[in-house]
Amino acid sequence: MKKVAITGLLAFVVALLLSVLPLPVQAQCTMCKAQVEAASNEKDGYDTTGLNKGIVYLMTIPYVLIGSVGFFWYRHTQQQKKKGAATNGRV
Repeated sequence: MKKVAITGLLAFVVALLLSVLPLPVQAQCTMCKAQVEAASNEKDGYDTTGLNKGIVYLMTIPYVLIGSVGFFWYRHTQQQKKKGAATNGRV
């Protein structure tokens, strides 16, 4: 029990430090937008549809993964409820 408390406290401290300390980051989407705008102003006819499709693809993957986990979790919960109702009905 003491080991669980220490692990939980350590996880809390790490999460607190990560949320409080500022980290330098680079906004890649902003950089992509600036690059596309600069390239589209040139006369070479830069096509941005490929980049836009790539951004949409990368944006949808987390939603699909979370939705799949939610679906399987819901289905498992419903199956457990049916099993519980079936065993309670026999008694």
